[in-house]
Amino acid sequence: MSTSTQTTTPSLSKEKPAGKRRGIGPHAERYALIAVWLVVIVIFSIARPDTYPTPGNLQSVLGSQAVLLIASLGVLLPLITGEFDLSVASALGLSAMVTAVLNVQHGWSLGTAVLAGVGAALAVGIFNALGVVLFGIPSFIVTLGSGTFALGVIQWISGQSTVTGIDSALVNATVGSRVMGVPLQFFYGLAAAVILALVLEFTPLGRRLLFVGRSPAVARLSGFNVSRLRAGAFLSCSLIAGLAGVVYAGALGGADPSSAQSFLLPAFAAAYLGATAIVPGQFNPIGTVVAVYFLSSGVVGLQMLGAQSFVQQLFYGGALVVAVGLSRFVRHRATR
Repeated sequence: MSTSTQTTTPSLSKEKPAGKRRGIGPHAERYALIAVWLVVIVIFSIARPDTYPTPGNLQSVLGSQAVLLIASLGVLLPLITGEFDLSVASALGLSAMVTAVLNVQHGWSLGTAVLAGVGAALAVGIFNALGVVLFGIPSFIVTLGSGTFALGVIQWISGQSTVTGIDSALVNATVGSRVMGVPLQFFYGLAAAVILALVLEFTPLGRRLLFVGRSPAVARLSGFNVSRLRAGAFLSCSLIAGLAGVVYAGALGGADPSSAQSFLLPAFAAAYLGATAIVPGQFNPIGTVVAVYFLSSGVVGLQMLGAQSFVQQLFYGGALVVAVGLSRFVRHRATR
């Protein structure tokens, strides 16, 4: 199964000389999502001038979406190589729950509990890599199964109840400390996006991942270890999800056995929508950052207008369908 939205560089024909392709069209495509995001902000600011365009609301939106942003960055890596990872939310929740249970109920030090939580998430990635790469099972099936299994483990070790009272050092490192009024967790997500963007753009590893997504057969013939790269994408996704789970545990002050599942749909919606911006037709971290905050700005605005809580699911679900359609359209245009 291939979900890659990677593109090849379109050739320039005599009918379309380079001079005609250097107009505003490519720039409009790159920054269209940002423009729509600004329009959304203006509309809701006019509709709710006392609450929406305030520093407090801005700080809340930036800080509250950090976990989703980090999870979305994890989702990108398998997608870049043409695979799905539907276990990302469960790996996130498993990391948060293991960290909380070991620290709160078993008295482990915070550092050791965090390492165990991230390690538990990484175990999900190892299972995914073995199932997809070694045994050739479709990633959709493997990751759906591993995610469901991890969810069962979460409910088992938690007794299906919320665990609270995690070490205050983790709380202070995520939401307790602020820079310009914005919780530190936002800056973790932003730093992760920048690092991933640099890796994909400027390192041989990043280029190889993109090449595998475009054409695994050609990549294999070129001497790339395609199996290792695909496995690495699954491992990296679970590792990033594990780190997101640690941040989530700090934000909650503990862990909940089911709330992490709410990140799955928005993460994929952000990844696909982000593929229509900055580098159109290609999954990219900076586009994902824009997509995450575009979606959250819309949800917050609708809620301020009095929409019910279920509007969030409607918004994210609709955004995913639209985002997939747009990313395919952009890819089709770029490959013509």
